[in-house]
Amino acid sequence: MGRENIEKYSAGYALLKTVAGFWHNNVYYRRVIIVGSENISPDDYLIFAPNHQNALMDALAVLFTNNRQLIFLARADIFKRKFIASILYFLKILPVYRIRDGIENVRGNDVIFDKTIDAIKHKNGIGILPEGNHEGLRRLRQLKKGICRIAFQAEEATDFNLNIKIIPVGLEFSHYSRIRQVLTVVYGKPIEVSQFEGLYKENPQKALNELRELLSVEMEKNMVHIESDEDYEAIDELRKLVNGKYSDDVRMPKLFRDRILINKLNRLRTTENSTYKRICELAVEIKRKTRDLRLNYRLLEKKKHPLGWLTLGIAGLIAGLPLFLFGFIFNFVFIKIPDIQIKKIKDIQFHSSLKYAISFALALILMPVYLIVLLITVSPLWLGLLCFTFIPVAGLFAWNYFLLFRRIIGGFRIRNLISKKDENFLQLKSNYQELVSLISKI
Repeated sequence: MGRENIEKYSAGYALLKTVAGFWHNNVYYRRVIIVGSENISPDDYLIFAPNHQNALMDALAVLFTNNRQLIFLARADIFKRKFIASILYFLKILPVYRIRDGIENVRGNDVIFDKTIDAIKHKNGIGILPEGNHEGLRRLRQLKKGICRIAFQAEEATDFNLNIKIIPVGLEFSHYSRIRQVLTVVYGKPIEVSQFEGLYKENPQKALNELRELLSVEMEKNMVHIESDEDYEAIDELRKLVNGKYSDDVRMPKLFRDRILINKLNRLRTTENSTYKRICELAVEIKRKTRDLRLNYRLLEKKKHPLGWLTLGIAGLIAGLPLFLFGFIFNFVFIKIPDIQIKKIKDIQFHSSLKYAISFALALILMPVYLIVLLITVSPLWLGLLCFTFIPVAGLFAWNYFLLFRRIIGGFRIRNLISKKDENFLQLKSNYQELVSLISKI
């Protein structure tokens, strides 16, 4: 699979996508919530336009939540080495040349444009991140014109017979870099490029601007958008404080709860600014005190931490220790090695991409090794196979075991703070209760 036939179906790519998608959707993330998949018609010629906050994970989020062999566009400088370029072409990624790559190279975009038309015609779908680069902030930035230009030029080349549709995609990560988090992918209503045909033929620049503006509006509807710079930290923290417990909710995903909360706060800023400011102050203060006391919001939500429950939890930890050790020993490497490697990367938005890539590569290498070792050392054969199939299950158990351990330790810590009548904790509880009361009134 090379650039010349990148739009063609690839069985090898399909196999890799299936395996990598399983690791992405079921192992790396604890839950992937997909909304609006009915907006993706297999009969349409589509361009997917997701927001761009988490480096390569944004493209993977779209790739692994629909059935198409999507072709993505990426900056051309990463294609300089032939070996790397061959891998990227196999992964169905095309280069886009910029002025900084040299005028002579920019002319190469003509060939790339022809391939994008081929990809659209074959109904692969094109993935373009219209913000251009990533930024770790939950807001939509100014869109580049490239996605609109490609859409119009593709339609123009076929006399507007393709009826290309742009799918606005909203992505939300419960945490950008931690594993076993929740990813929400929202496919919005498709935008028909053909509705701008008359305007484009009359005034191409105006058509580009209007399509870009419409796409921006539709993308913003399907994602978390915090417009305020001054109160960004507070509003972002309020999402976790108020809606964190709904992270796994499929019926009403947290992304939509966050949007409702942000809209209410935006209105409150205008109607009752003093209350709005107080809510923001409390959010930042609660964040700081919670971190200093080594607690979390789930612990604060609970009114009581019964000694009996905590004691029962310890008993459960002791009983589950052998299974935890089995899962920990065989799966520790998938977490620890990626954590070591990302320390070398300054751009923290690339941390998740590297964690996923390294952990997946290690799984491809080590899982066959585990199988061979277990089949050799464990008898009878069926028991070795059973142990092997149990490795990922034990790994997930070990992860939840660790979370339960932290929950129990946190419960004992709170009981200790209460018994000591710790002033910082009492102030934290008071602030939390005041915040809950204020939020309930808006």
